[in-house]
Amino acid sequence: MMGMIDGHTRTCGLIGNPVEHTLSPLIHNTLAELLSHPLVYVPFHVEDENVHKAVEGAYALNVLGLNVTVPHKSRVMKSLVQVDELAEKIGAVNTLVRFGNGFKGYNTDMPGLYRAFLSEGIMLDGQEVVILGAGGAARAVAFLCASKNVKKVYLMNRSADKAAEVAKEVNSKSGRECVCPMALSDHGKLPEGRFLAIQATSVGLYPNVDEVVIDDEDFYRKIHTGYDLIYKPRDTRFMQLVKSHGGRACHGLKMLLYQGVIAYELWNGVSVPEEIAMQVYGLLDEAAER
Repeated sequence: MMGMIDGHTRTCGLIGNPVEHTLSPLIHNTLAELLSHPLVYVPFHVEDENVHKAVEGAYALNVLGLNVTVPHKSRVMKSLVQVDELAEKIGAVNTLVRFGNGFKGYNTDMPGLYRAFLSEGIMLDGQEVVILGAGGAARAVAFLCASKNVKKVYLMNRSADKAAEVAKEVNSKSGRECVCPMALSDHGKLPEGRFLAIQATSVGLYPNVDEVVIDDEDFYRKIHTGYDLIYKPRDTRFMQLVKSHGGRACHGLKMLLYQGVIAYELWNGVSVPEEIAMQVYGLLDEAAER
C-alpha cells in the first residue's frame, strides 16, 4: 500500500511509447514503500516529437528522476546536460538523474544484467560467449562482455553486415579485439567448446512462444548456460532447447529488477539491501506471470 502523498512526496517516472504494460511502477513504488521513502513513480506516454519537451518539463516540475524506454533511449541523449561514460559508449540512456541545470543520463540496463548474472552465479571473466542478435540490446551486451574480460564473443545476426558493424564498434571503443561477427546461417561453424549464450532478440516473446532464433540441436549441445533477455514467457523455446541438451537456462526478469534497483539507488543516493530487492522480485515474478 503506497504511503500518503503530500507536499514532501518526490516524483519519478517513465517516458516511452508505449508504457501501458510496464512493470516499472511496481518496482519503484514497492521499493519506496519498503524503504519508507516519500516517492511516487508513474508512467508517461511520450510521442517521439515531444521527448525534449518532456525532459525540460520534468526538470521544471522538480521531477527527481526518469526512466526512459523504447523508442526514446537514444533520442533522449540530445536533451541531457551530461551523459555517463558507459551510456555514451552504448549509445543509449535508460535513466535520468537531476544534475546541475538539467538531467544526467545513465544506462542501468547493462549493470542490471551484470548484477543479474552474479545473482545467478554466472561469471563472465574468461568465458566464451555467443550473443544472438545485433540490435540495441545485443550491442549493449557485447559492450558489457568486452568490459568484463570475456575471452571471446561470437556475435550472430541474420545480417552479417550488421553484426560486423557492431563488432567493429565494440572492439574499437573497448580497445580489445574480442568480438567476432558471424551470420546466423553460419552457426554450424562455431568452434568446438562450451559457451555462454545470451539471447538478445525479441524472438520467442509472448505470444510467439514457439519461435526461436536457432532451431538446431547441434548448436545447443555447445551451450553450458543460456540467458534469455525475454521474461515472458518464463520458459522460452530457447531456454527449453538449452535445458534439453544438459545446459542451464535463465530468463531476463532479474535484469528488469536490477536495472530498476540501480536507477532507484541513483535517484535516492542509497544502497538497496538484497533482501529488499528479493521481496520486490517476488512481486515482480507474480505480476509478470499474469
